[in-house]
Amino acid sequence: MTKLSKNWWGRFLFRDRGILPTKRLLILFGVLSMGLFMIGFFSEISWRAVIIINILLFLASLLDLLLSPKKGELTFERELPEQMERGLPDEIQVKVRNRSQHFVSYKFMDDLPQTFECPFPVFGHMQKESSASISYETTAWQRGRYEIIKLYVRYKSVLGLWEKQTTFDLPKTVKVIPDLTETKRYLESAQRYLLYEGTKIRKSQKGTGEFSQIRRYVPGDDPRMINWRQTAKLREVMTNEYAPEHGKYIMILIDCGRMMGAELAKGSRLERVLDAVVAVTAAALQKGDYVSVLAFSKEIKKYVPPAKGMEHLQTILEAIYDLEADPVEPNYAAVFAFLETVQKKRSLLLLFSDVRTFLHEEMALSYLQSLRRRHQFLIMGMEDLPLLERADDEPVTVQAAMIKSIAQQQILFKKREKAKWERQGLQLIEAPEESLAASAISGYIEIMNRNVL
Repeated sequence: MTKLSKNWWGRFLFRDRGILPTKRLLILFGVLSMGLFMIGFFSEISWRAVIIINILLFLASLLDLLLSPKKGELTFERELPEQMERGLPDEIQVKVRNRSQHFVSYKFMDDLPQTFECPFPVFGHMQKESSASISYETTAWQRGRYEIIKLYVRYKSVLGLWEKQTTFDLPKTVKVIPDLTETKRYLESAQRYLLYEGTKIRKSQKGTGEFSQIRRYVPGDDPRMINWRQTAKLREVMTNEYAPEHGKYIMILIDCGRMMGAELAKGSRLERVLDAVVAVTAAALQKGDYVSVLAFSKEIKKYVPPAKGMEHLQTILEAIYDLEADPVEPNYAAVFAFLETVQKKRSLLLLFSDVRTFLHEEMALSYLQSLRRRHQFLIMGMEDLPLLERADDEPVTVQAAMIKSIAQQQILFKKREKAKWERQGLQLIEAPEESLAASAISGYIEIMNRNVL
């Protein structure tokens, strides 16, 4: 097939440009055919007359094309956000301008990926020589970088007998990043966020940490923290306030192995982990700590060196927004060997992984024992909800009893192994998927308040 024939074939299929009849024209021809049939039933009419009448109607309908905008008189412009959050609706604006002297009715479809919700077609109409802005709402359900190029438009005039189709090339790149809902909730009010999630914040020892400020004494403050010099000077009771030391190093490790691709009620495990990672990163950067991120599966996938300041959050988002789970087992040995080369200062190592997979890793304990001498270690995982449900099932049949006993055996094994690791000073926490971010932030704050770094 030659290039010219491909172009005409594409027009025939209305891929880019073309003209096609509307339902109104088809109904008109149907009514005419029915009328001619009824006339021919009661009186004689020649086929020549039928053909001439249809041709005249067809030629008359072509006048409708003169009442619709010509090429270049109708323009579309699309405004897309540079970033969209996964699972949250976003509004996309489309600006339309009609430079012709005719009324126009239009509909369009955007070139959105399959992972986006597509509320198409979008309908609208415009008067002559006017401009308008129309919007539609869409939701991206999968992270990544997407190219949105074309906008497909069909429009017709007042009579609406024929419809023109055209395509506008409007290239735009959109990045779908993790859901920042948990991060925003924490930044609005850290104390209220953690208490709402049901986690406990362990308070630091009175008088320890960095001196923060001198403020008025309020009921409930420790009388031992009263600053008597300022109290005498200002003639009102003043107290010293201390805060945990800042400027600590936090390294967040993200497991992108096989088990992290398991689907949950909303998204996969990796999706939930990335939401929690962003929230913990924001909490640490807000407190003035240095944060670095390392993503891995069989090999190192991403590494972001440590830095502080809230602007570093965007750097981390740029690095991890398109991470995907690989169908391989994680290589913890390679990760811990890499850590020894890049993380020389004492740090909090916060690993997001599948706890059960980690407990079956034979060489992990030996590596962590050497890392434990220099770093503080915390493993965060999600509860295995199907396993817990099987363990709570009523054993009404022999098969159900066997499944229940195996599930309970797995839970006991996990508890026994966790206790062994915790005796070595390695903390493991499993949290429900919906409160993973809150549990991770609470664990981070608790370690910071203990001043173990």
